[in-house]
Amino acid sequence: MDRRRDIERPSPLPQHILSSTQFDRGFLDYLYTLTTTIRRFDKSREGLGYLQSLLPHKRAMLYFTQPSTRTFLSFQSACHVLGISASEIRDAATSSERKGESVEDSLRTFSSYVDLIIMRSPIAGLCERVAQLLDGTPRPVPIVNAGSGPDEHPTQALLDIYTLRRSLRLGGGIDGKTICMVGDLKRGRTVRSLARLLTNYDDVRIVFASPPAFRIAEDLRHDLSVSGLKFHETDDFEAAIADADAIYMTRIQDEYDAVGAEPVDTSRFHLTAAHLPRLKTDAVIMHPLPRRDELDVAIDDDPRAKYWRQERNGMWVRVALLTMLFGVDDRVQLPEL
Repeated sequence: MDRRRDIERPSPLPQHILSSTQFDRGFLDYLYTLTTTIRRFDKSREGLGYLQSLLPHKRAMLYFTQPSTRTFLSFQSACHVLGISASEIRDAATSSERKGESVEDSLRTFSSYVDLIIMRSPIAGLCERVAQLLDGTPRPVPIVNAGSGPDEHPTQALLDIYTLRRSLRLGGGIDGKTICMVGDLKRGRTVRSLARLLTNYDDVRIVFASPPAFRIAEDLRHDLSVSGLKFHETDDFEAAIADADAIYMTRIQDEYDAVGAEPVDTSRFHLTAAHLPRLKTDAVIMHPLPRRDELDVAIDDDPRAKYWRQERNGMWVRVALLTMLFGVDDRVQLPEL
């Protein structure tokens, strides 16, 4: 049961957003309440004007050297909501990296011009390295990990938690629920980040449904075991989804396939309209997008499908995170629970 807790502002506030492991239940509860409160400002012109007045003196760099549509636009929109001006690098080939400059030197250069760097990179661990580097300079700036290789995607996990809690609130919240994660669980960074965040909730059970080739990586298996979270792995997709309170579909991350690798047959792990009668009537269907054929478009109109709301929730969660990074979250009045 998702018990109401005293909502306290985290102290200290995060300096960077790098990994889902840096957040605890208190942070998640505060972020949920802050995000829900901020969304209410969207209901009026005056409210939106107030949000835009919070950070018009700040500048952000969107350093996205890995293809992205949703995450890029979500962060860009979050910056605009708060009045932050945003510049961008979408291809390292347009920077001095093309001349042989290290990515670390490039990002230290960018930090001279902006107050925040939001990064999406195919290089695992790069965000942590850059944050550590800049922390040792005269002008450190916050780093936000917007996706690093097959490693982490913490802001996606935070918006997933927000969507789960908002969608499951009539059923008592996330505590005590069974979450089924489906697809490429080995290389899906959203799965890795979300599974680690779920360790903050009580009596949660995760069912990982995938072909054997795409089972979760050993480091995640170890971390979940140490945390005490109950989980099991299966290739019985239909049994797994029938028992789930929430189903988290993911695509195959074939951008990480070796050249000439034999494709894995995943057709048994596709969620179709034919599966809908077998699901719980109040189940939640999610997907971090983009999707392929693993999630039938015929499901879009089912009231249990939450992935389009999930996408919009992402912008508001990122707005809330930016207010925290710049310490203006306390200028948003939180309601008493």
